[in-house]
Amino acid sequence: MKFQVVQFIIISLLLTSSLFMLSTADSSPCGGKCNVRCSKAGRQDRCLKYCNICCEKCNYCVPSGTYGNKDECPCYRDMKNSKGTSKCP
Repeated sequence: MKFQVVQFIIISLLLTSSLFMLSTADSSPCGGKCNVRCSKAGRQDRCLKYCNICCEKCNYCVPSGTYGNKDECPCYRDMKNSKGTSKCP
């Protein structure tokens, strides 16, 4: 009985980690760039969402580093939200 419980727990952990890896893997050209850009963000989910939107609209241009450097991508830099502030992280 104990062996079956241990086996169930191990299989559950393996399946959970596999699903997590599949959900975080992004095959688009923006995925890796936005992962780097948002690596130090406090709200990574929000950062990744808007970074990917901006990246796709700006022909896959994402500024280097985790902050600043927006002059590298004028489209990314100039995109604004409805409040008039920068849309792109």
